[in-house]
Amino acid sequence: MLHTVETRPVNPRFVGRAAELDVLTEALARAEAGEPQALLIGGEAGVGKTRLVEEFCGRAARRDAAVAVGGCVEIGAEGLPYAPFPAALRALRRTLPDEMAAASAGQEGELARLLPELGEAPRDATDEHSTARLFELTVRLLERISADRPVVLVLEDLHWADASTRHLLAYLFRTLRSGRLLVVGTYRADDIHRRHPLRPLLAELDRLRTVTRVELGRFSHAEVGRQLTSILAVAPGSGVVDEIFDRSDGNAFFVEELARSLESTGDSSCLSESLRDLLLVRVEGLPDHAQRVARIVAEGGSSVEHELLAAVAGLGEDDLDAALRAAVGANLLRPAPDSDGYRFRHSLVREAVSDDLLPGERTRVNRRYAEALEADPSLVREDERTTRLASYWYAAHDTAKALPAVLHAAVEARRRYAYAEQLRLLERALQLWDEVPEAVRDTLRPLDFAEVYPASGDETATTPLRHLDVLAEATVAARFSGDRQRALAISRKALRTLETEGDPLRAAWFWVQRSRLVQGLDRGDGWEELATAQKLVRGLPPSAVHAEVLTNVASWRALHEPGPQALADSDRAVEYARLVGDEYIELHARLTRGWLSADAGSIEDGLAEMYAVRDRADERKMVHLVGRASINLPSSLEAMGRSLEAVAAADHGIEVCHAHGLADSGAWVYANQAQSLFSLGHWERGEAAVSAAERLALSHKAKGLAAVRRTELALARGNFDEAEEWLALSRRYFGLRDPQPQHQITPARHAMLLAAARGRTAEAREVFEEVAARGFPTGTQRYALPLLQAAAAIEADARGLPATEPGRPAALALIRRRVKQLPLLVPVWAAHGLAIDAELARAEGTDTPEHWARAAAAFAPLSRPYELAQTHHRWAEALLTAPAGCSAATALLRGAHTAARRLGARPLAEAAEQLAARARIALDAAGPGEEAHPAILAVPDAGMATAGPDPAIAAAESFGLTPRERDVHRLVAAGHTNRRIAEELFIAPKTASVHVSNILAKLGVSTRGEAAALAHRLRLYPTP
Repeated sequence: MLHTVETRPVNPRFVGRAAELDVLTEALARAEAGEPQALLIGGEAGVGKTRLVEEFCGRAARRDAAVAVGGCVEIGAEGLPYAPFPAALRALRRTLPDEMAAASAGQEGELARLLPELGEAPRDATDEHSTARLFELTVRLLERISADRPVVLVLEDLHWADASTRHLLAYLFRTLRSGRLLVVGTYRADDIHRRHPLRPLLAELDRLRTVTRVELGRFSHAEVGRQLTSILAVAPGSGVVDEIFDRSDGNAFFVEELARSLESTGDSSCLSESLRDLLLVRVEGLPDHAQRVARIVAEGGSSVEHELLAAVAGLGEDDLDAALRAAVGANLLRPAPDSDGYRFRHSLVREAVSDDLLPGERTRVNRRYAEALEADPSLVREDERTTRLASYWYAAHDTAKALPAVLHAAVEARRRYAYAEQLRLLERALQLWDEVPEAVRDTLRPLDFAEVYPASGDETATTPLRHLDVLAEATVAARFSGDRQRALAISRKALRTLETEGDPLRAAWFWVQRSRLVQGLDRGDGWEELATAQKLVRGLPPSAVHAEVLTNVASWRALHEPGPQALADSDRAVEYARLVGDEYIELHARLTRGWLSADAGSIEDGLAEMYAVRDRADERKMVHLVGRASINLPSSLEAMGRSLEAVAAADHGIEVCHAHGLADSGAWVYANQAQSLFSLGHWERGEAAVSAAERLALSHKAKGLAAVRRTELALARGNFDEAEEWLALSRRYFGLRDPQPQHQITPARHAMLLAAARGRTAEAREVFEEVAARGFPTGTQRYALPLLQAAAAIEADARGLPATEPGRPAALALIRRRVKQLPLLVPVWAAHGLAIDAELARAEGTDTPEHWARAAAAFAPLSRPYELAQTHHRWAEALLTAPAGCSAATALLRGAHTAARRLGARPLAEAAEQLAARARIALDAAGPGEEAHPAILAVPDAGMATAGPDPAIAAAESFGLTPRERDVHRLVAAGHTNRRIAEELFIAPKTASVHVSNILAKLGVSTRGEAAALAHRLRLYPTP
């Protein structure tokens, strides 16, 4: 009502800060060029942060940038969830209404959790990634709004930021990739003590390239002089400047207050000695009714709406207007920029006025606020209402009123995915619980708590809220907010209470929560807790808790012990979910059953069920279930060898996850798609998918899966140092205490391949024996068969290496036993089985071209060019030992080499080139401007494939070995010592030693064992 009151700026001229203003302007220029920027402006209270931002915003507006300002709110101990964002989004909606409508189209309900004016927020099931979903949609909204016009988003007073605001800021700064957006945040540096919650965020943001920190210092003596001249409209004497500079120490706000005090008295000797008294002096100079209004505003929060203030002050309209005019005219209060209300010109003054209240006075003022708001909730905005009411009643020390208000605010925080604030409110409720009379507690109802905490079967709508119900909600809130340690402690307290109450359903529910928590904290695999829950519900009538326990048991077995028991568990979970009419739980159980059925051999039925679950969840807008189906379906399709279909299913999943802001689910989908693209030979596209997964991944396991995909690519490309780093990272992300086959078998295969590539065959065998000792249950074929094939190939490559011979028979026997235990029900599994048979024969020196021909025929129709090229390489190698196999070997080797070069599989390409060089085969793989491999250039008559009378001699000659050296090498391969070689060839032992040294140099190996292994692997001296 008083927006027309003239409020002359205390300091009409902008003083100093030229360098800082240039930094802001340069950041805006980069944002205008399409590179989003963020600046954090820190400085002590009163140093001039707000004035700098106001000056910059004026410049930005003159450059046609849309400016939106929001501030954090200091209210109670918990703060308002996302406080600065609703105000900023409202400003954008006023400035850019069409752009805002277009940017939020389709997601108005979810975004209404931040800005209620956009619509009604849906009551969807929540999980620990619900907050991230909201964050992703918010980032995308800002990217779309700033796509065509620069936007400056100012978020003030971050030292008061609630946890949800801090998390959203961190997500925004980490993930913002496009748009002409500049985010400016301000905070009090002197308030950021060692344990302040903003400090870790600042440290994290310092590491981001797009975030710049600006620290405002105090004014110099000269700048204080210019500031005083501007305020007083006349140059002050040097003594006055000296005195005010000494008193203010260059703090811009204190300079202003001292100047105003000097202006009103005209005598610098009258200046207050205490800065606190200085801040209160203008309040005490106001009329009594204006002082009273100022004290009421100070206790109401960062700003107070006019109608609320009128209800609390109890003054007539004329008296209230007069009081406000006096306070605004004295530059004590000013109209709030985004509401019909008032705020103090500076928070330091508000804090001083609030601190000056007597305890009883503060209690009475808060009670009047609470009573006024309770009588007319429309006095404040919807998104602030419940939190402020809870804060007012709590500050009024009325526990009977505070407890229900705090619980209601906790429900509202959960609906907005502000789980950290919800947890603090629930912990406050737990503190108040015993202070509230039982008669009042009996009037409380579970509200919406049953959404995450199913009620027992004997409960009705009139059943009072119990202490256990609050503990249950606090457990979930702590888990969803990321504080798993706190969630574990709360659940432990609840279970201690339940030991004496005999409520098996509630106890089972808490044990399910503990199962998730110990897995999330990497303290175990969670089975012991699930088994306890299963035991508690056994024999009880069907209930939602019972169905949830069975669904979790089925999911756990599917991930840890896939097989018949897991499939039976999923059937029971589906049955119980249908009995209690819970479609959400039923669909989760059906999704698990679908993938287990496909693994067990009912491929079409299992995949059809997974498709049906995905479509039904999409139809019912069960967002989180859609995300899970989008992950599992492409994974199962890839497991069945249907890679093209898997890529298409992943494309659908990526679209769904993107539309709903499911960042972590999207990371899983991208990682699964990367595996299918690798299988199909589209390695560059697969690498791009992995990059997208890394950008979106939030959970450790999603990050671990992306690292696994990186390891696979690095190994295939021959980048072994890089592979070693990614392998270590994947293992760190997967943890040690929750062993799942999908997180163990593939990294073990990578470790084996890496060790073998570095010549550590014994280490590779140890890794294999360790993982194979645990067995490979049905459902792990997709991981186990490639590992078994790798193990057989490593043993084959090491044939003849003396150090590895003693353990070879046992290793080969273990491979055979494990292969026999796995069903080869789909073509891709059968192809791996044939390749394993061929590698086992090669390891024993008994493989024939027919072994590899069968494996190649199995891989040929599967669109797996890498596996096919590997098989063709081995087939060609086998053919070259046959008298009439050179022509066919040439074609196979050229094809394998071409495929390897196209894929970027350097080790396979080099192996093909070495084999071709020894067999005098021209690969003709070099394109225009490319150089052929040096080994090919060194072969005479490279234009034609030639076959000498003895292929073994030709192969050995390719290394430059002389006839005598070939004789010596043949005996080295047989395991003879130098003395034995000398006796066989009738030469001196010293001469034999010289020959061996020359052979090692020409072969490029360092030991006799490696020379022997090379001879066996390349079949240089086949036995008759």
